[in-house]
Amino acid sequence: MNQKLELFKQSIKGKKTAVIGIGISNTPLIKFLVKLGARVAAFDKKTQEQLGEVYDTLKALGVELFLGEDYLSHLNHDIIFKTPGMRFDIPAFLDAKAKGSIITSEMEVFFDLCPAQIIGVTGSDGKTTTTTLIHKILEQEGYTSWLGGNIGNPLLSKIEQIRPDHKVVLELSSFQLHTMKASPDIAVITNITPNHLDVHKSMEEYVNAKKNIFLHQAKQGKLVLNYDNDITRSAGREAQGRVVFFSRVNDIGKGVFIKDGTICRDTHTQKVIKIDDICIPGAHNIENYMAAIGAIGDMVSIDSIKTVATTFMGVEHRIEFVREAGGVKFYNSSIDSSPNRTAATLNTFNQKVILIAGGKDKNISYDGMGSLLAAHVKCLVLIGPTASKIEKALRDEIERAGKGQDIPVFHCTTYEEAVKTAYSKAEQGDIVVLSPASTSFDMFNNFEERGRVYKEIVQRL
Repeated sequence: MNQKLELFKQSIKGKKTAVIGIGISNTPLIKFLVKLGARVAAFDKKTQEQLGEVYDTLKALGVELFLGEDYLSHLNHDIIFKTPGMRFDIPAFLDAKAKGSIITSEMEVFFDLCPAQIIGVTGSDGKTTTTTLIHKILEQEGYTSWLGGNIGNPLLSKIEQIRPDHKVVLELSSFQLHTMKASPDIAVITNITPNHLDVHKSMEEYVNAKKNIFLHQAKQGKLVLNYDNDITRSAGREAQGRVVFFSRVNDIGKGVFIKDGTICRDTHTQKVIKIDDICIPGAHNIENYMAAIGAIGDMVSIDSIKTVATTFMGVEHRIEFVREAGGVKFYNSSIDSSPNRTAATLNTFNQKVILIAGGKDKNISYDGMGSLLAAHVKCLVLIGPTASKIEKALRDEIERAGKGQDIPVFHCTTYEEAVKTAYSKAEQGDIVVLSPASTSFDMFNNFEERGRVYKEIVQRL
C-alpha cells in the first residue's frame, strides 16, 4: 500500500481545492481531485463558450467554475494547484498564500506520492524526444513505463496504478521545476540556451529553475549532462550524486561519446549503436539518444536501444515529413520556438530550404540567426510579431558579409497565405519547412495547434 497516497487522500477530502487552468491536461487532475472528495473549483481566463463541452463536463461533476478576465479575484482556497505557465509570485498567489492557502502544483504533489523510480528530463531543446526515447527503450526492455510531465495526461490522476517496480519518465519544463523541492532519481539536462525570457525575469532565474532537476537529489542519484554545452558542463560541479556526461564532439573517454561513428558508453569497448543506424535525422537527435543512453544504459540491453533507434520515426511536430506536392517536400517543425531549435532543424537538411518562420516574441535575441539564414535558406516567408526581427537579422548579415546576396523575403498575415506563398515560390526538388524560431501564442493555443493547422493547409494544396 502507498501510505503517502492514503494520507494525501485523507488530507484533501473536503478541502476547498482550486485548480488554475482548464484544459486537456488539467481536466483529468480535476476529475481525480473530485473523486478523492475534494471541494474543487476550476479557474480559467476562457469563457464558457470557449470551454465548450469541458464546461458541461465539469459542471456535471459539481466543480465550481470561475471564468473570464477577473477569474483569479475569487481565489480563496485551502489548496491551490498552479498551472506550470504561471509564475508563483503573481499578486493573486501571494495574497492567497498570506491568507493561509497552500500553493502547489500537480508535479510537486506527484513527486511526493510516486512510489516508482522517476527519470526526469529537461533542457532548452530536445527534452520531448529524449523523454520519449527513454520511455520507448524501457518499454522495449519489458518495464512498465509511465510517460508524463509535459507529455500526455497528468500522472497524478494515475497515481493509484503506479507500482514500486514501474518506471516513470517525465519531461519537465523550467516552469514546472521553478518551485520544485524534490528531484528525480535520474535527472537529464539536454542543454541550456536562452529561452522563455518572457516569463523568467532573467537568464539566471531560467538556469536556476532548470537546476532544480538535480539540486535536491540524494547521493545515490544520477545526473546526465551535455558536456558540449558550457552551462550544463559547469552544472556538474553542483551535483549531489553521480554525474554522467555525454558528448557528440569530444572523445571524453567515459560517460557517453562517439568513436569511429559509433556511440560508446563508459569505455571504447562498450559500443552501443552506430549513428548511421538512427532513423530520425539530425545531429541533435544523436545527442538525444546519447542522453537517453546516459540515463538508462545500465538498465537496458543494447538490443533494446538498437530496436528503438532503427524503428522510431520521431515525435510529431519535430522535423515531421508532411507530404510531397508537385515535387516539393513539406516538413513540420512547429516545436521550434527558439532560434537554436531552428538552427538544429536547418542543419538537418543538405540543401537550402524555403523557410516559414515567425510568431510571438519571448524576449530572446535573433541577432545570431542572420548567418544561419544566409547559409541555409533560399526563400524566407515570415509571419507574426517576430517577423521584422528575423528579417533584420538576415539583412544585417548580408550587409556585413558584403556578398550582394539576395534572399527573397515575404511577409504574410495568415498561415494559409504563408503556405501558399512558400509553395508558389518553390520549384521541383525544393523543401519547405515550418520552423518558426518563435512561440505560437500570437495565433494559437500551443505549438501543436500551429503544427496541425500547417499540416491541414499543406494537405489541401
